[in-house]
Amino acid sequence: MSHFQIILLAIVQGVSELFPISSVAHAVLTPWAFGWNLTPEFLKIHFLPVVVMLHLGTAIALLLYFRKDWIAFARSVLGGRDAVARRELLLVVVGTVPAALIGLIFEKALKGIFSDVTSAAVFLIVNGVILFVGEKVRGRGTRELTELSLPQALGIGLAQSLALIPGFSRSGASMVAGFWAGLNHAAAARYSMLLATPIIAGASILEIPKLAHQGGAQVMQTALLGAVVAGVVAYLSVWALMSWFKRNEINAMRPFAFYCWLVGALVLIIS
Repeated sequence: MSHFQIILLAIVQGVSELFPISSVAHAVLTPWAFGWNLTPEFLKIHFLPVVVMLHLGTAIALLLYFRKDWIAFARSVLGGRDAVARRELLLVVVGTVPAALIGLIFEKALKGIFSDVTSAAVFLIVNGVILFVGEKVRGRGTRELTELSLPQALGIGLAQSLALIPGFSRSGASMVAGFWAGLNHAAAARYSMLLATPIIAGASILEIPKLAHQGGAQVMQTALLGAVVAGVVAYLSVWALMSWFKRNEINAMRPFAFYCWLVGALVLIIS
C-alpha cells in the first residue's frame, strides 16, 4: 500500500471504529470504492494484520482519552479502596470474555469473509436495522454503569462479538445492548469504549507479530504510519461521539442507522 492509501484507510478506521458504522466493513469497502489494485498476496497475508495495526492506534487513543478510568482500575487492583472502579473493571472483564473466545475459536472461518464486499454491504444494512430498532425500543434509559449486572455485562459482550463479521459495528452492537439493559446513552457509549481497548489489544498481540515476520520493514513502516494517523483521528472521534451522546438523549443512533442503509444499498447497487 502507498502512504496515501494507508493514511486514507487510517482516517476511515479512526472514525468508523468508534462511530457505530462498522470499521471492518469500511476496511473492506474502502479499497473497493477507490479501485485499489492490491495484490492477492497482500490481501491474503498482510491486509488483516495491517488493519489490526490501525486498530492498535485506536486502542491507544482510547487509553489516553479514558486514562483516568484505567488508572483508577489499576489502583483498585493494586489495593486501592475505590469500589466503583473495582466494580467497573469487573464489568469490563466480563464483557470482554465472549468476543475473545469467539474470535479465537472461529478465527479462520471469519477470515474467509473478510474481503467479501457484498456480504459487508448486506451486514451493514442489517447493522442499520439494529441501530434503528435499538433506539426505538430502548425507552429512556437512566441507569449508570455500576448498576449493570454481571449477566447483563456478559450479554453486552456477546453482542459485541457481532463485530467479528464485517458489516456489524462493535460499538453499535454493544451500545444497543447497553440501551436494552437500561443504560443511558452516555453510560452505554462509555462502556462500549472501555470494552474496545482489551479486545483490540488482544487482537493486536495475535496479528502484529505476523505482520512483522511476514511483511518486512516496508509494510511494517507503512502500517505504523497508519496506526499513528488512526490514533489521532480516533481520539477526535471519541471526543465527538461522547459529546454527541451527552447532548442527544433521544434518537441519537438514527443518523448512523440511515448512513448504514445508504452506504450498504449503494454498494449493492454499484457492485
